Amino acid sequence: MTHWPAQRLPAPDPATYNARQQEIHDAIASGPRGGVRGPLAIWLHRPELAAKAQDLGRYCRYDTLLDDRLSELAILVTGRVFGAEYEWQVHKAHALKAGLAPEIIEAIRLNKRPDFADPAEAIVHDVARAAHETRNVDDALYARAKEVLGEEALVDLIGLLGYYTLISLTINVFKVPPMGDDPAPELQDD
Repeated sequence: MTHWPAQRLPAPDPATYNARQQEIHDAIASGPRGGVRGPLAIWLHRPELAAKAQDLGRYCRYDTLLDDRLSELAILVTGRVFGAEYEWQVHKAHALKAGLAPEIIEAIRLNKRPDFADPAEAIVHDVARAAHETRNVDDALYARAKEVLGEEALVDLIGLLGYYTLISLTINVFKVPPMGDDPAPELQDD
C-alpha cells in the first residue's frame, strides 16, 4: 500500500463556507468539471482566487485553439515535470479519451521523449518541456512552433502551461493526494 504524505491544507468544510465560497463552489460544480476537487477545492480558502483561476482554467481547458488531444498532452507533460500525481491521475484518462496514444502517455510517464508521428504533438511536447525546464524556448523551437501551430494557438499553449503550473504547484505545495484508496505512484522517480 502506498502512503502519501498528509495533506497540508485540506479544502474548507462546505458546512463552514461563507456566501462567496458557496457561490464559487456552486459555479465550479455546475460547470463542465461537475465538481470541486483537488486544487480547486484548496483555492476556496481564497474565493476570489478560486473564481479567477477557475475562469482561466475553463478557458485553458475548453476554449483554446488547441484540440483536446494537444491540450491533454501539454497537461500531462506539465504534471510529469512537476511530479503532480493528482494532475496526472485526472488527465491520463482525459488524454486517452481525446485520442492521445497510450505509448505516448507511457513515454511521458517514464520521463522520456515519445516518438511522434504528428508534428503538432511533437511541438506541443517540446515547447512544454522547454518552457518548464528552461523557462523559455529557443529561437529554432519558437519558429517551428509558430509554423506548426500558428501564433494564436502558441499563445493559448503558453497560457495553458501557465495555468497548469499553478495547478501543479498547488498540488505539490499543499500535498493534494491522488484520488482513491491506493493509487499507483505513477510519477515517482526511481
